[in-house]
Amino acid sequence: MSETFDKIHLIDCVGLNSSVTQRALVSMDYAFEYHRFNKDWESFRASMSGVFTPVNIVLLVDLSLLHRAKKLVPKMLHRSLAIVGVGSPADIEEMGGIDKIIETFEVTDILESPISATGFTMLLHRLANLFHHQTRFSLLQRELSESQNELQKISDIGAALSSEEDTETLLDLILTSAMEITGADAGSLYFIEEKPGAEYNRNDYLADKQLRFRYAKNFSRETKLQGFTMPITPQSIVGYVTISREPLMLPDVYFLPEGVPFKFGGRQTDADLKYRTKSMLTVPMLNRDREPIGVIQLMNKKKDFRIILPEVELWDNLVLPFTRRDELFVYSLASQAGIAYENRLLYDSIKTLFEGFIRASVTAIEARDPTTSGHSERVATLTVGLAETVDRLTEGVFRDVRFTKQDIQEIKYASLLHDFGKIGVREPVLVKAKKLYDYELQEVKNRYKILRKAIELKYAKRKVEYLLEKSREEALPLIEQLDKEASERLLELDDYLRFILQTNEPTVMKSEGFGKLEEIKSKVLILSEDEVYPYLTETEARRLSIPKGSLDEQEREEINSHVTHTYNFLKQIPWTRDLRNVPIIAYSHHEKIDGSGYPRKVGQPEIPIQSRMMTIADIYDALTAQDRPYKKAVPVERALNILELEVKDNHVDNDLFKVFVDARIYDAVRQTEA
Repeated sequence: MSETFDKIHLIDCVGLNSSVTQRALVSMDYAFEYHRFNKDWESFRASMSGVFTPVNIVLLVDLSLLHRAKKLVPKMLHRSLAIVGVGSPADIEEMGGIDKIIETFEVTDILESPISATGFTMLLHRLANLFHHQTRFSLLQRELSESQNELQKISDIGAALSSEEDTETLLDLILTSAMEITGADAGSLYFIEEKPGAEYNRNDYLADKQLRFRYAKNFSRETKLQGFTMPITPQSIVGYVTISREPLMLPDVYFLPEGVPFKFGGRQTDADLKYRTKSMLTVPMLNRDREPIGVIQLMNKKKDFRIILPEVELWDNLVLPFTRRDELFVYSLASQAGIAYENRLLYDSIKTLFEGFIRASVTAIEARDPTTSGHSERVATLTVGLAETVDRLTEGVFRDVRFTKQDIQEIKYASLLHDFGKIGVREPVLVKAKKLYDYELQEVKNRYKILRKAIELKYAKRKVEYLLEKSREEALPLIEQLDKEASERLLELDDYLRFILQTNEPTVMKSEGFGKLEEIKSKVLILSEDEVYPYLTETEARRLSIPKGSLDEQEREEINSHVTHTYNFLKQIPWTRDLRNVPIIAYSHHEKIDGSGYPRKVGQPEIPIQSRMMTIADIYDALTAQDRPYKKAVPVERALNILELEVKDNHVDNDLFKVFVDARIYDAVRQTEA
């Protein structure tokens, strides 16, 4: 019983007469293998224990032994086991009747004794039909299960295709999936693209298109095929499929059907690879409008996907033709792949468009304030570099902080756009490099020219009066005295103007400077009732009294308002879920750890870590920038010292600053020191 039989094994445990069994077995053309066991149950159990391969078994047992019949057969054989109870009508009646026996003991059939050859033959016919239908049912179940598995695989592949973000990985997934489903040994992907310089034809989708060989794979040979383009014509197999929009199966591409317009052009490649392309399945990838966007081409179907094809001479029976089933599955996959690839291209184009918009926005900002050219780009480089470094840390306070690829993109966009709100700040304030606006300084210079001329004229008139009213001897000493006074007044005027020009620089003013400004402001030159010239107006004196920098309090508030302008602008953009934090990250880059920043004056818990990173990058670049007209660039070491002071004042995140310094993030934009 340990060997495997193709026949149905009939195990007689009741001891039928050979004349009955022999006639029935012959009539069934020996479809049954007959075994007699004369109720030697221990021997029977021992023989059955050696059967491990599922076989069809019929047990003929006495009704009195039905309760133990299934126990004699290993459980793994129960699915292909038929139990036939044998007993007299009286025995059947005593056990409750046929229905009761079948329900209680799960028997397949009941045979009344005495058993005739005809009755036994009919039993065998019933059993043969039973096992035939069971086998057919099992086969259908297996095929259904395989189909369900393949459909599930197609569904899983579709989900993977729609979620894959990297184009190259997507191409590999498309081709590898098609090859695995069909058992193909090799495959290629072609995609349709616009021909350079070709005119668009609304009535002919393919008029301005060409095919590009994009990706290839071969499990049995290492390939290094270069990409190339080809025209879309019916002379090539992929061109023919592209135009027809229908799959094409070829059992042997070296022997094509007569009358087809195409030919196989890969013989030289086969020769170079010591390969032999034989069976081929070429399927178009169609978009939602059923327009072709590419072609999947599969070669050399194998019995087993994992087989590595040996030398061509040993290929007998290893390469098979593709089937209609293969075509249907690949066609389904190609539809999903086409849509996924088109979606990926659309996503990439939208991303490129959006990044172009961001770059244009940065350009617009810098066009209004050329002195900060490159600042946003450098801040983005520094902030992203700091974020990527923090993401790699495995110990310390940031060991659990992780940034995805999308998070890094979000940080980059927020950094590039962090100053976009400056577009809402008045340009004179935005580009103000000195304490006085250019027109105000020019007014001061013009007034001092008038003051000089007025003083010179005043003393000249008095000298003329002396010459007219007095003798020469009397006038000369007086004129000499007037010249001395005029010279002193003019020297004083020059000193005032020189001080004003010096004070106009956006440096820290010493305390004595405020007194001198008051002195200058108190002076006026009165030429007439209508001609009164102050040495310094109230507004000019107020601007020149700015203790540090070039902006007064009102102007500084206007500059600071750029953060709110930035936030209000960025909120209007319908950011994707991955980028939804761009507005708040940019909004918080001037906040300080102790809550003294602006515009919301929030403390560390409410400042996103991305913003705290940007704060460090923003301050560092502002200090080291070479192109600011209102200040000299600070050397790197000095800039780091200033940032360290900001840390001590609880303005900047100490832990992030330490990472910034230890990882030398600043080297990414290190500028040439002037």
